[in-house]
Amino acid sequence: MAMPIRRADRWTAADLDHMPEDGLRYEVLNGQLVVNAAPKPRHQRLVNWLDRTLYTLVPADHEVMTGVGVLIGQDEPIPDLIVLTGEVPPDARGIPVAQVVLAVEVVSASTTLQDRMVKPTLYADAGIPHYWRFEINPFNGQLPGEPLPVLFAHTLGPSGAYELTHRVPAGQAATLHAPFPLTLDPATLLP
Repeated sequence: MAMPIRRADRWTAADLDHMPEDGLRYEVLNGQLVVNAAPKPRHQRLVNWLDRTLYTLVPADHEVMTGVGVLIGQDEPIPDLIVLTGEVPPDARGIPVAQVVLAVEVVSASTTLQDRMVKPTLYADAGIPHYWRFEINPFNGQLPGEPLPVLFAHTLGPSGAYELTHRVPAGQAATLHAPFPLTLDPATLLP
């Protein structure tokens, strides 16, 4: 299937139904089409281990999903992992943002700007209560001797912006109380 030609000034989530199945990841962020290559194995290992870990810890009325789109108006970002509540039809176009309680991004070299700036703003504006970001590669702001991966856990504050609640480097276990209680050491996610 050939790439569709845009006939309007903005891309929408519905346009993703017409994208080729070519191994690339297509998202719509702020009306712009974003295309990313498939993630590298280290990225996917962390996502897979986090999925396994959270699956055993989430309350019975929550579900963990990886690689599915979140419907935010006409946009459809694809977090690496989400925790959601409520029923989801198996063939749904995406997950309505009101059902998402946690969005997780694992920063790759090709997604740095989106994962650190664009997506958190989009998620916060849409009211997703919690946002986690994992840094798996050396990054600006990394503390001297700080081992990777590093988890940055954020909660939506009263101003409508995310507030950092935890910075957790590999080898250090931290107890997070939201969106549900869990103790996590990022080192366990990259065995």
